Amino acid sequence: MLDTILKTLRKEHGWTQVQLAERIGVKRSLIGAYEEGRAEPKLDTLRHLAKVFGVSIDVLLNGTEGMATSNAAQKERLSGASLRIVTVAVSKNDEEQATIVPVKASAGYLGGYGDIDFMETLPALSLPFPELKGDGTRRVFQIQGDSMLPIPSGSYVIGRYVQDWYGISSGTPCVLLTQNDGIVFKRVINRLYEGLFELVSDNSLYAPFVISPEEVLEVWKAEGVFRFDLEAPGQAGSNIAQKLDSLQKEVEDLRRWWTRHSE
Repeated sequence: MLDTILKTLRKEHGWTQVQLAERIGVKRSLIGAYEEGRAEPKLDTLRHLAKVFGVSIDVLLNGTEGMATSNAAQKERLSGASLRIVTVAVSKNDEEQATIVPVKASAGYLGGYGDIDFMETLPALSLPFPELKGDGTRRVFQIQGDSMLPIPSGSYVIGRYVQDWYGISSGTPCVLLTQNDGIVFKRVINRLYEGLFELVSDNSLYAPFVISPEEVLEVWKAEGVFRFDLEAPGQAGSNIAQKLDSLQKEVEDLRRWWTRHSE
């Protein structure tokens, strides 16, 4: 029973035996042995398998009946029908505030996003901007890296909590809290009908990649950005001019090279 269920779940997630082995920290040959019924995983391995597949150990051991229950629970989770508690900050006037998650707190947030004591250690602020329309819980995440240029590294992204993931429009910029990659800021291509999200960077140097919704803990729709890297007057134009000069020199060098080798 376990061998069939394990193979079915792996294929549903689109993983090879190597990829599954890497996710739970075992050799590929051991995954093959499990799927062929030549070996039985230990309890700790069963726990790891259940976690990466987003199912209970009962599903792994009891087959399709357990799988049907698990699939129903998963759909309930993705649609927001099951309760997901989001810890919020409140001002002295009992007004909800947006918690700020700076880069230095990212690792702690992954483990403490549901911990009231940890969340109270993070700064919070009110967001009285008329552009932020509609009710909802908001949070501010500091991002790292240049994958979403022109939004620079170090910027703070304002996100509104998304409860129904099926309702995310493809191409929507979102901040995702993930089990394996921590806090990720990307455009989401909604492919939940295939059991996955595709994450796309605005910087074309970064290739898109897919992620299983089982790895996602929270989704926040990006609504605005704070940034503090304002350039001095004239600096922006100077930087552009320098890049154009450099490009022109490269073109001239290429033209001279072509002239010499075409004679």
